[in-house]
Amino acid sequence: MAQLSYAYQAPRGAPGSLLDISPYRIDSRANGEKQTGKLKYGMGAVRGSSPGSNVALPYSGVDASHFEGVVMTGLTTEMDIDGEVALREFATVGVLRYGSAWVRIVDGIDPEYGDPLYLVDSGSDAGLFTNDPSGGIAVNGRFGRERGTGLVHSVDIYDQGA
Repeated sequence: MAQLSYAYQAPRGAPGSLLDISPYRIDSRANGEKQTGKLKYGMGAVRGSSPGSNVALPYSGVDASHFEGVVMTGLTTEMDIDGEVALREFATVGVLRYGSAWVRIVDGIDPEYGDPLYLVDSGSDAGLFTNDPSGGIAVNGRFGRERGTGLVHSVDIYDQGA
């Protein structure tokens, strides 16, 4: 007798992964956050204490010119014994400068395709994305059409200089 149905479905959209094969650019940066696990895949990052070398979570006072991109998953970070992935200070991370990716979003929003993209710059949601203009930093990008499992959504990030 063969099993014909399965109760488990793989989650849709891993934060910090590419959405598709459209053109993209990923730069290497160091994690500038001192606390392990504070910076996560799929979060937005800004210039750190050493611009061009490291990135950090956004904070009050930064603007769109400080936006570096989305922290992307990599093949160099292992899970700990509890199955958690925590980025350590100085760990090398990929930062998506432009392209389509899955990002972490603020709880309680339901973005539609084409909604503007804002990066939360303060509080416990710093680094998450929203479509609320009061959310923080306006990012040159938009929400895509795909909703992931949980608080994950597709976005298109454009060249920030354009």
